[in-house]
Amino acid sequence: MRYRKLDSDGDYSFGNGAADFWKDQPEAVAQAVQTRLFLFEGEWFLDSREGMTWNTQVLGVRTANTRDPAIRRRVLGTQGAKALLDYSSSLNRDTRGFSVNMTIDTIYGPATLSGVNV
Repeated sequence: MRYRKLDSDGDYSFGNGAADFWKDQPEAVAQAVQTRLFLFEGEWFLDSREGMTWNTQVLGVRTANTRDPAIRRRVLGTQGAKALLDYSSSLNRDTRGFSVNMTIDTIYGPATLSGVNV
């Protein structure tokens, strides 16, 4: 798996040749998971059904039973992801913040995503 790295602003990295890519590394899968989670359903013009169901299954009222299964499905549907080794989510009702921490077993080894905030 070859995956272009993102810079600190979340944009594609350019100008460094092969150093701009993850190649057959757990970080490639972790970044793929992260970008798949950040794509809202309906946001991609080529397939409006693609994306994370944040507005209908994760955020808002009456989503306590759907939010974690929806995120897990999205993560495990990512190319290179084999299993979730560790998963936790936290909802802060005062700040209306939601964050996810997880360790993913990938085809290249474990990868950790911490503080995926929405």
